Amino acid sequence: MKNTLIPLTHPGEYLKEEFLEPLSITAYRLAKDIGVSQTQISQIVKGERAITPATALRLARYFGTTPEFWVNLQAQYELDIAREEVGGKIEHEVRPRQSA
Repeated sequence: MKNTLIPLTHPGEYLKEEFLEPLSITAYRLAKDIGVSQTQISQIVKGERAITPATALRLARYFGTTPEFWVNLQAQYELDIAREEVGGKIEHEVRPRQSA
């Protein structure tokens, strides 16, 4: 089911393009300010690591957003990946429940 017209956007790309770059914050500075390793932030920004609920809480506090914003970005990304990888197969394998 690989027919995505728009490339999937990892939450790390949002972090980089909507927060770090416009605010001139480095991954190192963010990591120090929120109490995580620079490696963790760098991996998130590169799309190699997910934003966990704990990291979402830290990012929300730091940037004045909500943890739900970060968790929802991550969940949507993972759901989009699943749709691409197994969505078609599930469409064929699972029959919808019949109404009573």
